Amino acid sequence: MITKQELLAQFTAYSPRVDPTALELAWDFAEKAHSHQARASGDQYISHCAAVAKSLIEWRMDLPTVCAGLMHDTIEDTPATEAQLRAEFGSEIAMLVMGVTKIDALKFESRDEAQAENWRKMLLATAQDIRVIVVKLSDRLHNMKTLNFLPREKQERIAAETMALYGPLAHRLGMFKLKGQLEDLSFAYLHPAEHEEISRKVGAQLAQSEQKLGEAKTAIEKVVAGEDIPCRILSRTKTLWSIYKKMERQKKPFEEIQDALGIRLITDTVANCYALLGIVHTHFKPVAGSFTDYISTPKLNLYRSLHTTIVSPSGELVEIQIRTEEMHRTSEYGIAAHWRYKIGETAKDVHMEEKLNWLRQWMEWLQDLNSPREFLDSLKTDLEFNQVFVFTPAGEVKVLPVGATPLDFAFAVHTEIGYSCVGAMVNSKMIKMDQPLKSGDICQILTKKGSKPKKDWLNYVKTARARSKIRNWLRERGLVK
Repeated sequence: MITKQELLAQFTAYSPRVDPTALELAWDFAEKAHSHQARASGDQYISHCAAVAKSLIEWRMDLPTVCAGLMHDTIEDTPATEAQLRAEFGSEIAMLVMGVTKIDALKFESRDEAQAENWRKMLLATAQDIRVIVVKLSDRLHNMKTLNFLPREKQERIAAETMALYGPLAHRLGMFKLKGQLEDLSFAYLHPAEHEEISRKVGAQLAQSEQKLGEAKTAIEKVVAGEDIPCRILSRTKTLWSIYKKMERQKKPFEEIQDALGIRLITDTVANCYALLGIVHTHFKPVAGSFTDYISTPKLNLYRSLHTTIVSPSGELVEIQIRTEEMHRTSEYGIAAHWRYKIGETAKDVHMEEKLNWLRQWMEWLQDLNSPREFLDSLKTDLEFNQVFVFTPAGEVKVLPVGATPLDFAFAVHTEIGYSCVGAMVNSKMIKMDQPLKSGDICQILTKKGSKPKKDWLNYVKTARARSKIRNWLRERGLVK
């Protein structure tokens, strides 16, 4: 267990200008409030509070969030009150603790729709301050790490909830490292035999994989070393859950899964990202069609990187990701990376509002959904990993899931454009309304005054936004239930 002094030291290491007194007081408050409680493991309850705060510090969260992490269970599990927290720590910290308490008050049931409705309420209730969700994710991470102390029935229920809800949410927030942790931890309880088998086989292949990866890294290091570009090279490993899903998707045993080696090149500027790409492509054969530019067209969850695949001198396929240090932090910690205080400043990132626009937009769409079932569908659709980037004639990019159609694009531009849509031109050619769009397409929506949505449009759309808008319009006129 991390000590109070260690926690304070880790926080001040990245926030040297922030007075940590509140953090010390929050520790003392939580320790006293939980003094008569213990975890299922037998550990003192403060160990859980400390673990939650430690993860928040790892994600470089601000002082109020870390304090809230220490005290997140005090109102729910101890005699402490909201008024007491407000008096001792101020309204901001009290609000964050209350937000987490409200989430914990929602009882997730076994039925999908009951789960969905509570999950929807949780997201909408906390949409005003995403830090509440971040604290809850940290709480869930430690609970998953200590799940072995609970009865089997509880293990399976909590793991299923984590896999279905918290993993996708971490993905949506761009917290890919956390997403992988939650999925692998859940995998161990939901499919123990498969988890054990894959873990054993990955371990057996480790030496061979590390040798191949080392050779590829050395080859890349040699060509980069001759250039005056700052660069550090990291290897990437697949999670056990992602391997299992790939086996299911390809219907192949572990031995037949051809997984490319993964290497990341991390540099200082965007210009040097493209320079490194040029160097890599000059010295190694790139795989046709493998290049994707997520720097010029970032993903909705803020993810930015250049992706390409090359053939190493030994003939191995090597997936290359090229990014700046800031992009790397965002790829690891997502939205959490943007809550940290800047060195020498007491204000948060001045561009935070801009960076959160996508999230606020998603929350607005959630409010338009009329049923838990629609929400579940939106969760599955909107969290699609694979995306396409489609442009308006004016050059504005819209990010859509793979399989999205011109109708999806129309509603992404504006609801009224969607309602009055009568056709679409893609790359100056007329196409059918159910034809999937591709990255790089330039889509022009043709509209007609007085045109109305049609029931069969529901068969043509992929996104939750388009589906909910069409369904709402039809429902208001009694055309669908």
